[in-house]
Amino acid sequence: MSTLLSNLELQLTTLQSEAQSAIAAAATLDALEQLRVSYLGKKGELSQILKGMGKLEPGDRPHIGAIANDVKELVQTALEQKKVDLQSAQIHAKLESETLDVTMPGIYMPQGRIHPLNAMMDRALDIFVGLGYTVADGPEMETDYYNFEALNTPPDHPARDMQDTFYLPDGNLLRTHTSSVQIRYMEENDPPIRIIAPGRCYRRDTEDATHAAVFHQIEILAIDEGLTFTDLKGTIEIFLEEMFGSVPIRFRASYFPFTEPSAEVDVQWNGRWLEVLGCGMVDPNVLKIAGYDPEVYTGFAAGFGVERFAMVLHQIDDIRRLYTSDLRFLNQF
Repeated sequence: MSTLLSNLELQLTTLQSEAQSAIAAAATLDALEQLRVSYLGKKGELSQILKGMGKLEPGDRPHIGAIANDVKELVQTALEQKKVDLQSAQIHAKLESETLDVTMPGIYMPQGRIHPLNAMMDRALDIFVGLGYTVADGPEMETDYYNFEALNTPPDHPARDMQDTFYLPDGNLLRTHTSSVQIRYMEENDPPIRIIAPGRCYRRDTEDATHAAVFHQIEILAIDEGLTFTDLKGTIEIFLEEMFGSVPIRFRASYFPFTEPSAEVDVQWNGRWLEVLGCGMVDPNVLKIAGYDPEVYTGFAAGFGVERFAMVLHQIDDIRRLYTSDLRFLNQF
């Protein structure tokens, strides 16, 4: 046997031994991949050894080739087995780190609560939706037309003094009531209509225990043929009975520019009369502006402050408590 042949056999045997030892010691998949490239890659150690086959006698080459194939197969087998082992270990370690002990007590997360104003609006909406009303919405930034003129309140009307309005530089304003929603809805829908319009309103009130510059209002509107004040009265009585229970109710004559006749409604609460809402039959001028024939259709409207209802029903002494976000207060509801 020639010296070159013996040398190649020794190199192949040594490579096999070193490769198997290195593969067994590999701790990561990345390290294992580096070993594969180092031993079996195009420029790996096995390829470098086989370059010496060109100097062998033709009869010795098959012998070295067979040994090289055996070495390559053994190294590949060792690599594949080690890869499976490392992957299994990796999965096991991940499962161990992500295992949850379902017997351990959970982390307490306090439940949120519905704000008393939202709860009061939801309660009112449920009542009127149950009576066949549709919820309507509109913009909080309004034009003078929808907030005043279309509601029978022209620029020189004295009723504008009843409401201190926030006017904006562009000529628009922050709505002082949700009645503007009624006009927008009437313009886009033919009668009969029955809507309830909840939303935020703005007035330049001095803030104290019973007044706020920002407040919430709910208004209802019904337009149809033959509606009378009796229909309004019955609707209001049903609503107030659902809200306050069986309590005495009285209607007092009042004035609103967009209803005629108009009334304010009181309930007897804790031994005294308490004003809770305003209402009336829709003024014929409002019907004309919206495009309705007042000779054919009549309607009624009513509105009330959500804060007032919340303060009465929850016995809240100061309206400002509703806006402080004090959890000690809110957790009571």
